[in-house]
Amino acid sequence: MNVKASAKGLNEAWVERRAKAVSRGVGMAAPVIAARAEDSEMWDIEGRRYIDFGGGIAVLNTGHRHPAVMKRVQEQLNAFTHTCFMVAPYAPFIELAEKLNAIAPISGDKKSLFVTTGAEAVENAIKIARAHTGRSDIICFQGSFHGRTLLTMAMTGKVVPYKTKFGPMPGGVWHVPFPVAHKGITVEDSIHAIEWLFKADVEPSRVAAIVIEPVQGEGGFYVAPKELMKALRKICDDHGIVLIADEIQSGFGRTGKWFAMEHMGVEPDLMTVAKSLAGGFPLAGVVGRAKMMDAPEPGGLGGTYAGNPVSCAAALGVFDAFEQDKLLEKAEKQGKLMVERLKAIKAKNQGMPIGDIRALGAMVAFELVTERGGNKPDAAAAKALVAKCLERGLMILSCGVYGDTIRLLTPLTASEAILKEGLDILESAILGN
Repeated sequence: MNVKASAKGLNEAWVERRAKAVSRGVGMAAPVIAARAEDSEMWDIEGRRYIDFGGGIAVLNTGHRHPAVMKRVQEQLNAFTHTCFMVAPYAPFIELAEKLNAIAPISGDKKSLFVTTGAEAVENAIKIARAHTGRSDIICFQGSFHGRTLLTMAMTGKVVPYKTKFGPMPGGVWHVPFPVAHKGITVEDSIHAIEWLFKADVEPSRVAAIVIEPVQGEGGFYVAPKELMKALRKICDDHGIVLIADEIQSGFGRTGKWFAMEHMGVEPDLMTVAKSLAGGFPLAGVVGRAKMMDAPEPGGLGGTYAGNPVSCAAALGVFDAFEQDKLLEKAEKQGKLMVERLKAIKAKNQGMPIGDIRALGAMVAFELVTERGGNKPDAAAAKALVAKCLERGLMILSCGVYGDTIRLLTPLTASEAILKEGLDILESAILGN
């Protein structure tokens, strides 16, 4: 048997085993089995190399196995791996809370808590908002993604695949449009929808929180206009509502600042964090105004594995990596390079038609459309492009309510040579070369 056939069989064999052993409900973006990874590159079990422009869905801002992260992890592994923070507290959790409090773009005294997943962080933020306000309801945005638990699924503004077959949804969750200029949805439309919601469906005195991603993740990397954020801040201040920024995908340097909210000119009350917080280790958190964070009774927050010491140590390594490698500056440069290249590809008017290109720092995306100059989404083209790039050794991810958007989440540690190589592959696949 030739090498190519043998290698193909190896991946296929494991994919078949996966199909027999793993629930069908767990998706699979790429039919290859990971074997090892370093920085912005990954190799499958056949030994084939891939440039990683997906970053494990925004988890690897510091790249695969950053030395600063791995050093902290190894030191913690040599000490202990679990006590349960609620039973016997440990230094990494406390140190990390201090560091997160210091960088969170919220004035005054702040406190933090750590859990395990992004959805868990969002649910805890809602619990905190309810405890602080004594209210129940939540306003979210269409196109948002907040998680796959029952509450966060209800909060998520995208039906397929997240809500399909899982109804009915928990009550008290309301959705309003997210402004997207080229789709004809304005900031005024969004604010009017909230005002109408207060007249037609729920009185503001029953609303505990408004939850928004400053840059929508799964929804398509749409950046919230500053005017929207200022209007939301005023609505929350006027009615005693908690403003929660979901920074799970946009946080930890992806936009060229620690958090996307730093671009917005207003402060949230609470923020959720996860993904790149711990450089590939499972960790999430909530940070916010100390008075709000202290509203729940002792024991009301937490979890057996919440704030695992190894993951907290990894997150401290992420802070080390950002300082050592000047990753906030690199994010700005990376984003500009990628946007310039995408605009140049679009200008060639060849291959797959590209629609809107958008970015905030290195949080970059572009839409594929059915015809040049149009805005009609082409989900089939996006799916085909992901597959073509994978065949050529580049991992990219699609997203968006219509499935027409390609998002680029390259590790901020990627070299210019790797970036250029990946963009060359992307261009070749788009143009059909």
